[in-house]
Amino acid sequence: MSARKLVYTALFAALTAAGAFLRIPLGVSSITLQFLFTAMAGVLLGAGGGALSQAVYVALGLLGLPIFTAGGGFGYVLQPTFGFLLGLIPAAAVIGAMTRRSASPVRIALACVVGLAVLYAIGVPYMALILNGYMGKGMSVSGLLWAGMLPFLPGDAIKIVITAVLCPLLRRRIGVK
Repeated sequence: MSARKLVYTALFAALTAAGAFLRIPLGVSSITLQFLFTAMAGVLLGAGGGALSQAVYVALGLLGLPIFTAGGGFGYVLQPTFGFLLGLIPAAAVIGAMTRRSASPVRIALACVVGLAVLYAIGVPYMALILNGYMGKGMSVSGLLWAGMLPFLPGDAIKIVITAVLCPLLRRRIGVK
């Protein structure tokens, strides 16, 4: 991996951390900009670099840096939203793999939708496991969807549009093909 790509990888790990603090609390979870930076990392760094940037972000938080929305440390794995943090890694990989040979805004948007589906496919079941299995909340499927997905979809759509518009411009600017 080139020095330039390592710098971009670190930059996107830092941007994702910053995106955790730009939040609007909403019940168990919060609206943040983490997915925006994850999607951009996938598009701009590719599958490997995008996933690596998110893995670095998650690892640093688990090591104790307070860079998640509610702090950090290994105990964070028992937070209902930790599955969404884990989901950032494969989401970036999927987005990067799907946009590898295309700077088309439509292709980028579709890749982001698939990446978002991956994120929710990991995050919502993990939330169910923690809320129902560990905390004994007994939430229904619809309650879990309202706690961890449905209210976030409009904001996610905006993040996808921003990614699809900005990334083709950024790709040319930073020399990503």
